[in-house]
Amino acid sequence: MFRILADFTVPFEILSRIGPAVTIFGSARTKPDSPYYKAAQQIARELAKNKFAVITGGGPGIMEAANSGAARAKGVSVGLNIALPFEQKPNRFANVPINFRYFFARKVCFVKYSMGFIFMPGGFGTLDELAEVSTLVQTQRIPQFPLVLYGKNYWSGLLDWMKNSMAKEHYINHEDLELFTITDTVKKTVDVFIDYWRRIGPPKEVSKAFA
Repeated sequence: MFRILADFTVPFEILSRIGPAVTIFGSARTKPDSPYYKAAQQIARELAKNKFAVITGGGPGIMEAANSGAARAKGVSVGLNIALPFEQKPNRFANVPINFRYFFARKVCFVKYSMGFIFMPGGFGTLDELAEVSTLVQTQRIPQFPLVLYGKNYWSGLLDWMKNSMAKEHYINHEDLELFTITDTVKKTVDVFIDYWRRIGPPKEVSKAFA
């Protein structure tokens, strides 16, 4: 019980000060020469320039790309890392590194301190995060934050299956598919979050506590 409490206490204290933040999910296996790696860097850099903190899982691949993009733009670059037997080693670009013991505590922090989510191509972990965040929005447990799927070739098949299988069988509503924005451009991705903040209020200055 005390280990669980510790997994929440320190992250809550730190993350409550970072200002408006966008979480970027994606595969730990993505290589630096991948166009998705480069896109994640560019997206994070532009978000940081627009005063958004960037949150990732703190590991390699897409997470490293996003953390490096935000850090190089002198923004707040958060890495919520978790120790795994393979793949998940913390990257050096998170200037706000936080370590977790439990997956569920880490997931709570992703959702509690983000006002939008970007899903780059990934595996089971990324699908898990996509399903969980989508469910929370669908059931109105969190606001209808922007959910951006980056990579039309990668995600279109999944959306087609949702439409032709899940919605057709009435396991979801057709309107649920409107929760997602699918795109192939950095500009469109970043504009989604800028436009969202213009509707609900301008982003606050990101905390200087981590400068």
